[in-house]
Amino acid sequence: MSALLKTRVEQTLGQAIPLTEFNAFLDLLYSKSFDKKSVLAEEGKVCKNIYFFQKGSAYSYILDTKAEKHAIQFALAGYWISDLYSFFSGRPGKYNIETLEPSEVLVLNKQQFEAACDTIPVFNRFFRILIQNAYVSLQFRLARTNSEDAEFRYREFSSLHPDFVQNIPQYLIASYLGVKPQSLSRIRKALLKSSAK
Repeated sequence: MSALLKTRVEQTLGQAIPLTEFNAFLDLLYSKSFDKKSVLAEEGKVCKNIYFFQKGSAYSYILDTKAEKHAIQFALAGYWISDLYSFFSGRPGKYNIETLEPSEVLVLNKQQFEAACDTIPVFNRFFRILIQNAYVSLQFRLARTNSEDAEFRYREFSSLHPDFVQNIPQYLIASYLGVKPQSLSRIRKALLKSSAK
């Protein structure tokens, strides 16, 4: 049994779930290990899976016309990641997903996802809440990117996601926040200086 997955599901739902229902869901998943820099999804190819990280980390990104990466999403242990546009539409993916370190994940494909939602009502609710929360978070992030300066965005990101700040490379956090790595470095130094006073 994956204790981490059960904990995350119950946190999202705000309630305990019967072990029989959790085990029925667990039976639909399979575990897989990936090396560092493994590609889990690729732009232009259909994304067939959703991944739950038990160990390790990954990020999704898009490439611009200069082949520069722009981070979209991060996943650490206890997080889900996928190209949901491609996963749900069956169309070629818009994002790339790559592991940042050796990782152990639970994998759910589209057929298994549908089976979970159709046969285990609590997981239909779980995924609705999970996707709803992701959408709200994305809207909030877009609003902040367009209305707040880089320092504010970094302070807010650090406050909301201290685990990301400690485990994700700084250049990817800069990309996620829409700032240059040098700018983020200056912001971090200034914040450290002001907190030391």
